[in-house]
Amino acid sequence: MTNASNASNTPNTTRHPLTVAVLGPGGVGGLLAALLSRSGHRVLCLAGEETAGTLRTTGIQVRSALFGEFTAPVEADTVLREPVDACLITVKATALDAALTRIPPAALGDALLVPFLNGVEHPALLRARYAPDRVAPSVIRVESTRLAPGLIEHGSPFAEIDLTGAKVPRPRLEALAEALTAAGPATRVLDDETSALWAKMSFLAPIALLTTRYTLPLGEARTRHREELASLVAEAAAVSRACGAPVDPAQALSRYDTFAPAAKTSMQRDAEAGRPLELDAIGGALLRAADRHGVPVPVTARIVRELREKAGR
Repeated sequence: MTNASNASNTPNTTRHPLTVAVLGPGGVGGLLAALLSRSGHRVLCLAGEETAGTLRTTGIQVRSALFGEFTAPVEADTVLREPVDACLITVKATALDAALTRIPPAALGDALLVPFLNGVEHPALLRARYAPDRVAPSVIRVESTRLAPGLIEHGSPFAEIDLTGAKVPRPRLEALAEALTAAGPATRVLDDETSALWAKMSFLAPIALLTTRYTLPLGEARTRHREELASLVAEAAAVSRACGAPVDPAQALSRYDTFAPAAKTSMQRDAEAGRPLELDAIGGALLRAADRHGVPVPVTARIVRELREKAGR
């Protein structure tokens, strides 16, 4: 069923096929599901009945300058009913509680549970519900959007994954990393889970909060509100350091400057579409961590408060 626009973009079938469930086949989950399927793995997408029906019929179509244009077949269901090697959680934090009903602990069994969520608080929630030594909190850097059920547009010239898991057996992480890398996304296994999660949090929170607060694309936000952005970055870095994950504020600011001026954060896009915001998972979590460690974050606190007031919360 694969129909790549460029043969060099199509990986060879892997020698060690896995069975992988994907909870939430949206922009990120749909891309990973399609890439893994194209690479020869069995992929089971978990979604609502309507979406599951569409995926069973049409598969997942990907449009990507990096990976080509192709359609990959996937299986789909509303709940996990059989053992898998790994389950990727790619829903937004706002939908996590409801989505987890699709993964009964008994059905998950020995599978790795790999959440790609924004924020730093979800690992504790997952470890309280599932086997702690199978939860592998991970980070993905990619811009990918679901245009419709089964239609994914991958817009960034990169797709990079950091797999972590303090208590997960290293060979399990390395096997999944090998499969993901062979499928397309450059994947590495990191020892320090805290540093991996806070590296993304301290980079994402300032720009997500700023662009959403002022309803501006990244280029205008970083220029017109440079002083506030610098303050947000410094505060996030201070909290990250207090949590045991040193980051460089100057590096974060310089990275923002490399992004396309018209780029928007996912939180900003959610606000524009009237969808629930990951404000608590990102801004709220940052404030709670700051409070625990006694780190002053006045600019972050003000912007989170203003966003909550704007949202009527």
